[in-house]
Amino acid sequence: MLYFIEVVLPLAVAKTFTYQVSEAEFDFVQIGMRVAVPFGKTKIYTALIVGKHNTPPQLYQPKEIHQILDEKPIVNELQIQHWNWVADYYMCTIGDVFKAAVPSGFILESETQLLPKEVENLPDHQLKDDEYLILEALRHQSSITLQEVVKILGKKTVIPTINSLLSKGAIALHEEMTEQYKPKLVRYIKLHVIYHQQEHLVELLEILSRAPKQRELVLHYFQLHVRERKPIAVKELIESSGASIAVIKALIDKDVFEEYYIHEDRVQFEKKEDASFELSLAQAAAFSAIEKGFQQQNVMLLHGVTASGKTEIYIKLIEQFLKEEQQQVLFLLPEIALTAQLVQRLTAYFGNQIAVFHSKYSNNERIEVWNNLLQNSENARVVIGVRSALFLPFSDLGLIVVDEEHEQTFKQKDPAPRYHARDAAVVLAKLHNAKVLLGSATPSLESYYNVKTGKYGLVELKERYGNVVLPEIQLIDLKDKYFRKRMTGHFSDVLLENIKETVHNGEQVILFQNRRGFSPYVECLTCGHVPHCPNCDVSLTYYKYKNQLKCHYCGYNIANPTHCHSCNSLDLNAKGFGTEQIEQELVRLFPDKKIGRMDQDTTRGKFGFEKIIDSFKNREFDILVGTQMLAKGLDFDNVTLVGILNADNLLNQPDFRAYERAFQLLTQVSGRAGRKEKKGKVLIQTYNPYHNTIQQVVNNDYAAMFQEQLYERKNFKYPPFYRIIRLTLKHKDYDKLKEGSLWMYNVLKQHLNIPVLGPEEPMVSKIRNEYLRTILVKIPAENHLGKTKKTIQKILNSFEAVSHYRSIKVSANVDYY
Repeated sequence: MLYFIEVVLPLAVAKTFTYQVSEAEFDFVQIGMRVAVPFGKTKIYTALIVGKHNTPPQLYQPKEIHQILDEKPIVNELQIQHWNWVADYYMCTIGDVFKAAVPSGFILESETQLLPKEVENLPDHQLKDDEYLILEALRHQSSITLQEVVKILGKKTVIPTINSLLSKGAIALHEEMTEQYKPKLVRYIKLHVIYHQQEHLVELLEILSRAPKQRELVLHYFQLHVRERKPIAVKELIESSGASIAVIKALIDKDVFEEYYIHEDRVQFEKKEDASFELSLAQAAAFSAIEKGFQQQNVMLLHGVTASGKTEIYIKLIEQFLKEEQQQVLFLLPEIALTAQLVQRLTAYFGNQIAVFHSKYSNNERIEVWNNLLQNSENARVVIGVRSALFLPFSDLGLIVVDEEHEQTFKQKDPAPRYHARDAAVVLAKLHNAKVLLGSATPSLESYYNVKTGKYGLVELKERYGNVVLPEIQLIDLKDKYFRKRMTGHFSDVLLENIKETVHNGEQVILFQNRRGFSPYVECLTCGHVPHCPNCDVSLTYYKYKNQLKCHYCGYNIANPTHCHSCNSLDLNAKGFGTEQIEQELVRLFPDKKIGRMDQDTTRGKFGFEKIIDSFKNREFDILVGTQMLAKGLDFDNVTLVGILNADNLLNQPDFRAYERAFQLLTQVSGRAGRKEKKGKVLIQTYNPYHNTIQQVVNNDYAAMFQEQLYERKNFKYPPFYRIIRLTLKHKDYDKLKEGSLWMYNVLKQHLNIPVLGPEEPMVSKIRNEYLRTILVKIPAENHLGKTKKTIQKILNSFEAVSHYRSIKVSANVDYY
């Protein structure tokens, strides 16, 4: 009998592949284990076993596996089910999901090694300089890697040189798997077993009397051992005794101490004793309503105004699931910036039961969280993470909390899988028989519509914690202020006066401008020329601090021009404004105050968010300028004034969600003000103070916004009444793309009896030297989504089968955001 396994490769291929194994291997391997498999001519990939059978493939001769990488499965069957759903629903491949889900440290890479070959009659004058250097290195080593070749030659393009040596028969290539994950081993020491007896110990101290530093260290070790009553780390002993590593090494060499290593998690948290709290009456009522709601519904929406204390309710609910149900909990957040504050609050309460999972953590740290969950460890009872935490190996998931569920950052845009974490979380919970709590002060229209149609339960929290009043919102008409010449830079007289008064009282200010950089573009006042990115269809953003123009899409940058590139005029002017310009204006206006800035440019690095948030919380900054990062659930006690510099930027977006998002963002930013006993104030600068959405923000009228936007969505065939699939086509040849997109549109129109719009050039129609075209497919809620997607997938397959269009890349974005 023949034995086969079915595997998924971390590649964008739509199917699984069959490999042959021996009977012993077949009996040993389990679904969820990794194996190294040959694929193509020379490559070796890490593959995941998703099935075992005895049926040989019909279309190809199966290869044998290279090696088994695990002793136990690292992925469970519920995960594989969930991944299959994500791949099917969001129209991507299971390989895409596998690659996105598993930490890259688990996906071992084959490293190409160069081996020397004995070649006769290959004189040095036939070799180029680069080839000679490689062969010279191989004379001193048995093999070298591609990375080492890059270092030896001092350049990145080394493949032509390697191909040349291969053609001359001077080298051979070999693929080898390399393990990336390294566990953290902490070095400990203990006294040699001989010296546990009293007489030997006295003898030792006498011998060491001639080495006072060693004797002193041994005595210090005893003091620590008696006091701590736990294993003693070398680092701890050095820090407390002041001795050098050489003294410890000498004692180990003399067999006085024995060294050993203990595996420890890289990230550990401590519980605080004074972290307990009591729920207010309103919070207790909401908590009780959620408990009752979970008896009828699996998904509940907690609609609570800003600063109503939703986090305290989450903590009590998590505590209940940990104690009574003894299940795992997943806490999803939209932004890494939010995890910093929330981790502090939850670890103070739950201690080391918390695990954190997001991309700012290193590969090794993420693998440790994964392993802790696999082992159902006490160190990972509650996982706090961003959208990728959905793919972790939960074995007994009881509750998923999705905080700020309305946030668009829950939707993955690129690369595939383009999933929405909130919706995928609901499906994951269903697989685990778990409950889902969605929380927001400004719920998404889709979630609130699900409440209205009875799909989700609803609990409302209408008052702020501690009876703190909502901030007073005041509108400032920019047209009037510019007309009366009452503007200083981008600040109206009213906003400046309020900032002065607030900082004078020792309180803090948040200023919101949803655009980073100094200016969106630089314009020549003589001919109107604006420098554009050569790779993308966007103007270059001006950064004054670095004195450069930069593209936010591909990273291209140039020095700030001194003259116009078109007409050589010296009359250049920066137009519009971003956070950097506001920061610099504030430095001029308030030279004695400390100004901070929080945007994508200032929060790079692992602890970028934490540093700025902690500094502001510790009152090291008086004024904090930022983009929408500031709007997401951050809690600052001393902020009493929030200024929104230009609300119209949010309203004038070419997007059917623009008004909904503007309402959410303005309400969330406003909610940062006056969160404790001092009443907050919000000043919104706008050219259109009577706009419906801005008036709804002022009156905190979510219901009016919901009704108005729902009416618009129904009229113009948008979610929640229609599902949208956006197809994006990319190619470097504009004419070929235009022709291919028209072919796609006509075939879709022919086969689908539903609205198909396009092909259209998006707002940014060229990125990284590739032109883009988009087609929108609108699927009515009553139509079968699965059948429609199958038809679209068949058309995509037919499109790929046309040789002329094969080079056009097509990506599908289901439930387009």
